[in-house]
Parts: sequence; structure tokens; C-alpha cells
Amino acid sequence: MSISQLTLEELFGQVMFSSVVTRNDRQQIRSALLGGGLNEDEHAIINRLLYNVRRGWVRIID
Repeated sequence: MSISQLTLEELFGQVMFSSVVTRNDRQQIRSALLGGGLNEDEHAIINRLLYNVRRGWVRIID
């Protein structure tokens, strides 16, 4: 399964396991936000990812 086919829940699990957000992860999040139609749970997943980055538990890499 390619990164573009991951659901936001799967992406969250992958990011929390690896402790990094890659460029591809950021692109998928960006596409989801710009595409609209996110439900409340999907918004919460993105907010949790951002919180974990702010706390230093997850790093952003290229």
C-alpha cells in the first residue's frame, strides 16, 4: 500500500510508531485539508499529530 492510499488513522499510527512526519505524510495531510469533507474524527487526528509535533514527541523531516 502506498502512502497516498493510507487513511488518516493509518497515517497517525505510522507517524506515532516512527516518531517522524515525512514530506509524503505532510502532503497527504495537506491534500486532506484542502480537499475538504473531513469529519470530526479526521480533524481530531490531524490536531493530535500537530500536538505531538509541538510537544516534541514527533519530528518533521524531509
